[in-house]
Amino acid sequence: MKNIHILLVEDNEGDILLITEALEEKKIVNKISVARNGQEALDFLLKQGEFKNAPTPDLILLDVNLPKKNGHEVLQVIKSSPATQPIPVIMLTISSSEKDINLSYKHHANCFITKPVEVEAFLNAIASIEDFWLTIVKLPK
Repeated sequence: MKNIHILLVEDNEGDILLITEALEEKKIVNKISVARNGQEALDFLLKQGEFKNAPTPDLILLDVNLPKKNGHEVLQVIKSSPATQPIPVIMLTISSSEKDINLSYKHHANCFITKPVEVEAFLNAIASIEDFWLTIVKLPK
């Protein structure tokens, strides 16, 4: 079995609960870390402050609408730093605006997924992420 570590960058507690439960259900993900705002995500990824010993994640699920630094700002830093640039970033957000989609890809997001509103569709979207990114795709080490 793979040893996968996901960094979930999300400020909505309900979405955090749904996503973590959905990912843990299949037992593919061994570790899920949660950052609740953009600055905390960057501190975690760049190993600053209380996160100086944080493990490097294999995959990042990044919301667009975050406090302190938004997802686009976080994505720009991730993809401009040699230490974090290879980590796949999935934009997982309520937004479906063309501006957010285009800006995400401009800053080298690996994919953009709009969170479904219905719980069942939301869980299916998480299962699809897991199936594709954790079962089919080979992630960088």
